[in-house]
Amino acid sequence: MAKRRTAKQKAATRKLVALNKRKRKGTTKGMVRKTARRAFIGKRKRSVKRRISTSIKRTKRRSSMRKTSVKSILGSKTLQKVALGVGGGVMASLAVGAIAPQFSRFAGPAGAFALGGIEGVIGNLALGMFGNRQGGGTTAQNASPQMEVL
Repeated sequence: MAKRRTAKQKAATRKLVALNKRKRKGTTKGMVRKTARRAFIGKRKRSVKRRISTSIKRTKRRSSMRKTSVKSILGSKTLQKVALGVGGGVMASLAVGAIAPQFSRFAGPAGAFALGGIEGVIGNLALGMFGNRQGGGTTAQNASPQMEVL
C-alpha cells in the first residue's frame, strides 16, 4: 500500500508541473549558460599564423621571370597572327601559282589576311622584302637555260 503524500509534497509537484508547462525561453543577451560562456557571444577563434612556405616564394619568382622569358615573347597574340599570316601567304601563293601563276603575287597577301589579319599581311610583306634582298633575285641555278648559238 502506497504512503499518502503530504500537502507540501503535493504543492511542490504542482509547482514543478506549472514550470514545465510554461513556455521555455532560451538564453537572452547577457545571461550566462551552464557552459560558462556568455549568451550571444561567439566562440573565440584561434588565430592561426601560417608561414609562407619556400615553394610559394619560388613560384612567385618564377612568375616574375616568366614575363620576360622567350616563351612569353613567342606566345604573344601578335606574333601568332604574324606567323599565321606568313604561313597562309606562302600556302596561298603556292596553291594559286600551280593553277594560275599570273595571280600568285596577289594570292600571298590575300592568304595572309585570311589567316592572320592585318598583322599577317604586314609580316608577309616584311618577309617578302627581306627574302628578295637576301636572295638577290634569280640566280644562275634558278634561271631557265637559254639556247646557245653554235
